[in-house]
Amino acid sequence: MMSASGPAIVFTNTLTGERETFTPRRAGKVALFTCGPSVYSRPHIGNYRTYLYEDILHRFLVSRGYSLNRVLNFTDIEDKAIDEAKRRGLSLFDLTRPNEEQFLADADRLGIIRPSIIPRSSTSIPEAVRLISVLLDTGHAYWHRGDVFFDPLTHPEFGKLYGLDMSRWPKKRIRFRKDTYQGRRWNLGDFILWHGLKRGEDPAYAWETEIGPGRPAWNIQDPAMISKHLGYAVDICCGGVDNLYRHHDYNIAVLESVSGRELCHYWLHGELLLVNGSKMSKSRGNIVYPDTLFNEGLTPDQLRYFLLSVHYRRTMNLTSRRQERAKERLNRLQAAIRDLASGGGAAAPAADSAVEGSGSIPEAVDRALADDLDVPAAVTALESWLSRQTEKKRRGELGRPELEEALAQLAAADRVLGFLGLVGSAETRGASPAGSA
Repeated sequence: MMSASGPAIVFTNTLTGERETFTPRRAGKVALFTCGPSVYSRPHIGNYRTYLYEDILHRFLVSRGYSLNRVLNFTDIEDKAIDEAKRRGLSLFDLTRPNEEQFLADADRLGIIRPSIIPRSSTSIPEAVRLISVLLDTGHAYWHRGDVFFDPLTHPEFGKLYGLDMSRWPKKRIRFRKDTYQGRRWNLGDFILWHGLKRGEDPAYAWETEIGPGRPAWNIQDPAMISKHLGYAVDICCGGVDNLYRHHDYNIAVLESVSGRELCHYWLHGELLLVNGSKMSKSRGNIVYPDTLFNEGLTPDQLRYFLLSVHYRRTMNLTSRRQERAKERLNRLQAAIRDLASGGGAAAPAADSAVEGSGSIPEAVDRALADDLDVPAAVTALESWLSRQTEKKRRGELGRPELEEALAQLAAADRVLGFLGLVGSAETRGASPAGSA
C-alpha cells in the first residue's frame, strides 16, 4: 500500500478558490465529513454522483496509508419529512427507514464503502440542544416567539465559504423559519435553529429537552452530528454544489461560534448531474434512480464508472449516448485486463481475493487521483499502462513474477476505483458496518 509520502495530494478548495496541497491537522490521520441524504425521499442518481466522488476520496486516502475517521449522516427530521409523513399518514420512522434501507442497498450495489459512523439527526438531539444552549449563552442565538434563531452578524466571517457579499445584508432584522428553501438563493437574515412546540401542534414531532419541547432545525443538525463524532476540527468537508447556498456556511457559523476555531480548511463540492440537459425535479418528471438504469441493462460497475467518468467539479449530463459510450469504454478496459491476465502462467485475480504483490496502484493512476481526484485522467492513465503491459507480454518481456506484480497493481487500483471487476464484495461493496445508524 502506498504511504502518505507519495505525490502530493492537491484539491481545488472551495473555501479559497485555489488548488491547494492537502495537509491534515494530524500526521497520518484524516477526519472527513460527507453530507448524507435527507431521507424523506429516496436518493436519485444525482445524489449518488456526489456520494461516489466522496467514496473515491475515502478509498484514495486509505490507499495512501491515512487512518480515516469519516461521518456520513442521515437527515431524518426536517420540515420536508414531517410534511411528507403527514401527507401519507405515516410516522417519521415509517417514512424514513425504508429510504435509509434503499440508500444502503443502492450504495452497496454501487460499491460505496459505508463509513463506520452513520448517525441520524433523530439520535443527535442532545448534542443539538447543547450547541443551542451555548449559542444562547454567548449571544449568537436568541429566542423569538418560542423558536431559536441564529444571528449571522455575530459571526465575523459569516458567508466566507460561498463568498457572500455582506454589504447586501438588510438593516432590518429578518427571520427565516423554514428548514430549507428552494433553489440557489441566499436568505439575508437570521436562520432558525430550534422549532419550539406551539399550542395546537402535533407533539409526535417534538422532543422533551432542557430548553423545552420542540425539534432541532436542519441548520443545527449537521453541527450536532459533526461535533458529536468528529469534534470541532475536521480535515475535509464534502457535499454537492447545492450545499454552497446557505447550508455549509450555516454549519461553519454555528460550530465556529461555539468553538472559536476554524471548523475545516478543505471544502470539496461536486457539480450537478443533469438529465438530457435539465436539472432533475419532480415537476419535470425526470428523476432517475439507480434501479431505473439497472433495469435498462447497466451493471453496477458500469453505472459506477459512468457517474465517475466526468470530473466531479464539472456538470455532467445523463443521456443515452453518453451512457452507452461509458459502458463501451469500461467493457474495453475490463477486456484488456482479462487479456493481460490470460496465459503466461499467471492467473487473474480471484473474485473474492486480492493478488499478492506490492499493493501499489500504478504510479500514473496515483498521480492522476492525487490531482483533485481526477478519475477520468486516472482511467486514461490506466489504459496507457495496460497497453504497455500487454505489449511487454506480447514481446515475451513479462515473466510470471512481473505479470503477477502487474495484476497486483491492478487489484490495488480497483480498491480505489471500484469498477474494474477485480476485487470482491468484501472489499468494495460496502462491507464496513453501518455504525450508529
